Amino acid sequence: MANVRIGVMYDRDWAPEGLPGFARRAEALGVDDLWVVEDLGWNGGVSAAAVALGATQRLTVGIGIAPAPLRSPALLAMELATLARVFPGRLVAGIGHGVREWMESVGVAPRSPLALLEETIDSVRALLRGERVELDGREVRLDGLTLVHPPAQVPPVVAGVVRPRSLELAGRVADGTLIAEGHGPSDLESIRALVAKGGAGPEHTLTVLSFACVGDDPDEVARILRPHTEGQGAWLGRPQDEVFTVSGPAARAADGIRALRDSGAGTVVLRIVGPEPLAQLEALLTHVER
Repeated sequence: MANVRIGVMYDRDWAPEGLPGFARRAEALGVDDLWVVEDLGWNGGVSAAAVALGATQRLTVGIGIAPAPLRSPALLAMELATLARVFPGRLVAGIGHGVREWMESVGVAPRSPLALLEETIDSVRALLRGERVELDGREVRLDGLTLVHPPAQVPPVVAGVVRPRSLELAGRVADGTLIAEGHGPSDLESIRALVAKGGAGPEHTLTVLSFACVGDDPDEVARILRPHTEGQGAWLGRPQDEVFTVSGPAARAADGIRALRDSGAGTVVLRIVGPEPLAQLEALLTHVER
């Protein structure tokens, strides 16, 4: 399946001590990317990325996503620069709004989520480029900060966002957009239009997360997916049966990846649910033309 990268997520519910072995096995199976999660109360995204990078030789590791309210842009840029210098060309940094209720629960909810995300992404990207940043913004203040050790190969910074104004913002300030689970081919046309409205050019990447369950028994696949698609549908404000997944027999699941690719996805990241996720991944990859 030419011109599409295949990634796999290390799910937030999986214990962190299992990450090195999972990353090595995923790399051996031939995937391009491994994505780690930073949700409040689960694992730290930067530390998880460091573990995955250190355990592997060639995988690109994505952070999906660092919540801007929880991460000082100065500290985030320092952390990302460290990883990018030690593992050049192998990091993608995702930044998003964070779940509002979670941010409120730890006292960091911003007055303007849009301003905070824009100022964070702008300043992090500039710092990673080695620039001196002077910013007295609505949410971020940096008084002449420069990184002593900026990376020679600057990692892409992508915005993990969902709503229309945030997608326009992603097109304006980020290197790419990370699209949440449940969005299918029919959604990508409007998403591409919104990031283009924000100013995105052809180099702007679309990375699509997707729930995946590979199996030949449709009832069992539906049973395994149900709690995930129900919850995601409620969050997205759409019926459960409109939550897109890469699922079913391996050949049919591969068709789902192909449909996302044909609709503009440059990378498809599988969030595999159900037993033996690596076995599911291996079965699916046999039907993906690479």
